[in-house]
Amino acid sequence: MNEYTYEEIETGHKESFTVTVTEEMMEKFRDITGDINPLHNDGEYARSLGHRGRVAYGMLTASLLSTLAGVYLPGRRSLIHEVDVKFAKPVYIGDTLTVEGAVDDKNDTYSLLIVKAVICNQDGEKVCRAKMQIGVSG
Repeated sequence: MNEYTYEEIETGHKESFTVTVTEEMMEKFRDITGDINPLHNDGEYARSLGHRGRVAYGMLTASLLSTLAGVYLPGRRSLIHEVDVKFAKPVYIGDTLTVEGAVDDKNDTYSLLIVKAVICNQDGEKVCRAKMQIGVSG
C-alpha cells in the first residue's frame, strides 16, 4: 500500500495494477448486492444477447477504482469525494484488467487530487474510464 502525502504527488504521477475477473468475484458481488440480473448470472441468456458469456457487473469493474485510490494513488491517506464513470465495453469472467490512474490536476486549497483513470482489458481495449476527486489527508 502506498502512503503518498499530498505534497509528494505531482501532476502526471501515474500508478497502475492488474487483476483478473473471476467467478468467485462475481459470486461475492452478487451476494453483497443482490443483483441477480441474468445478464450477469446466466451464460445462455447473455449469449442470446450477443455476448460471449456472462457479463461482469459494471460496478464490480468500477469498484477497482476504489483500489486505485485506496491502495495506489495516493493510498493510505485517500478519501474518494467524487467519481464520474463511463463504461465503454463489457467485461467478462477471465478478462485481465489493467487499472491505471494519472493525476490530472491538484487543488491545494482542499488537498484534492483530480485523477483520470482508465481500465483496459487484456486486448488493450478501454472498458471503463473515470474522473475522480480524491482527498489526501495528513
